[in-house]
Amino acid sequence: MVTIGTFDGVHRGHQKLIERIKLLAEQIDGESILVTFHPHPRIVINPEDKSLRLLNTIDEKVALLEKYGVDNLVIVPFSRAFSEQEAGGYISEFLVKNFHPKYIVIGYDHKFGKNRSGDFKLLENMKVQYGYRMEEITKETLDDIGISSTKIRQAIAEGDIKLANELLGNNYTLSGTVVRGLQNGRKLGFPTANIQVNDEYKLIPKTGIYAVHVHYSGFKYAGMLSIGYNPTFEGKEQTIEVNILDFNKDIYGESLTLEFVDFIRNEKKFESIDALVEEIKNDEKVTRKTIGVSGL
Repeated sequence: MVTIGTFDGVHRGHQKLIERIKLLAEQIDGESILVTFHPHPRIVINPEDKSLRLLNTIDEKVALLEKYGVDNLVIVPFSRAFSEQEAGGYISEFLVKNFHPKYIVIGYDHKFGKNRSGDFKLLENMKVQYGYRMEEITKETLDDIGISSTKIRQAIAEGDIKLANELLGNNYTLSGTVVRGLQNGRKLGFPTANIQVNDEYKLIPKTGIYAVHVHYSGFKYAGMLSIGYNPTFEGKEQTIEVNILDFNKDIYGESLTLEFVDFIRNEKKFESIDALVEEIKNDEKVTRKTIGVSGL
């Protein structure tokens, strides 16, 4: 049972596809196969377009697909040559020859082959020749909002984390390495881990303060996250800094994963350091209440 796509975000619509191929596989004692691509096809086909931002790194995508229980994950190295296959050849030489599918399940908007000319209709037309059956998953909606990676990206870019998480079916995450920053948080009494995100295509949420879970070394902590330019300190470059609550360890060079729970407030410039500190104290109260942890 095969399904194919980019699966950026592995959102609730994707999860519906996965549940379907798992069910079909169980019915005939077969195996579910999910085929995805890396790098993202748009990066290969339009390398000059630097606007693309993705919900998942490849490692995050693999972890989510493992969580949702696909039997086999195939990551196809996407290249320009691969994109130039005629749609019919893609079906015969790629899908049928490699996977011998009994069933192919695709989403309502799935396109493939040169110039994205292949679609459900073409797969349907060739099913008798190659002995597979076809199924198309229709557009799933949530409270009359169509679920798509594009809408989730828009919600995250606007700081609407609750909507994004609801559409994803899991909390949005951001991973990176802890690097040395300007130490402003430490001077204020709120030391922060400065995060360097290592994937240039990963979508960074809008500037502001967020309540997050921080995953470090197998443990989960509460944290308040700042994404922005530190305007009170006349900052020029965007930073991603998290104050991990009730935590006191040197973790430079370590990897962290931030799991977004909610947006707290917009970034703003304060007239004084004291005013900034008072606001951070309030941010901590809101974060503790949002995540459900008391102060030590």
